[in-house]
Amino acid sequence: MGAIQKLYEVCKGSLSEKGSISSEAIDKVRVVLDKITPCDVGLECEAQAARVWRSTQTLSRKRVFPSSPAIRYRHIYECKSFSIGIFCIPASSIIPLHNHPGMTVLSKVLYGTVHVKAYDWIDKAEPLSLLKVRHAKVVRDGEMSAPCGAMILHPEEGGNIHAFKAITPCAILDILTPPYSSEGGRHCSYFRSCPKLDPSGVLLNHTKGSEFVWLEEYQPRDSFVIRRDLYTGPALKL
Repeated sequence: MGAIQKLYEVCKGSLSEKGSISSEAIDKVRVVLDKITPCDVGLECEAQAARVWRSTQTLSRKRVFPSSPAIRYRHIYECKSFSIGIFCIPASSIIPLHNHPGMTVLSKVLYGTVHVKAYDWIDKAEPLSLLKVRHAKVVRDGEMSAPCGAMILHPEEGGNIHAFKAITPCAILDILTPPYSSEGGRHCSYFRSCPKLDPSGVLLNHTKGSEFVWLEEYQPRDSFVIRRDLYTGPALKL
């Protein structure tokens, strides 16, 4: 059985659309995910190019990586319980801060280096409002380089709100359980940090490098685009 087929099988047997997942079930998926390589999903050429990206000339880079700055998503599978897909991110491109409401996410860097900044809400019971900022705590702020283990975030901890910035061209394999769903109330919302004033007009928690921030929902610029791309790895046997 191929590696991506094995990943699909363990997800199908371990994950539920109800969103309540045991640590044992997550560990089963993580163990298989950690073994996935670019060759398993049709990204061996891109991975090889990323390894020498820092030292190659610009012309050589363009031969392998598209000149478009658009981030590309290679869809592999989705059902009500989980989704599997790959984000291919050009160097210096950013996926803005976004959330995963009621979702568990496993992310594996397949090639390249990415900077991850992630937050959790301080008051988890407070409902989100477009007219209100919410207090959050930084739980991750650093680089991840392939090969490395999967990053796991949970509905209320582990960095449920996170952003990616590609240091080099990189690819991230994501498993969402359950996936985003308008019917299920699981919308993807984007956020940015903002100043917070007390009643007297004084800035609160505005210290540079502070682990606490205020986040507000916003709509990213039109220049932020994620395009669907063709998955070129082995087809799943469903």
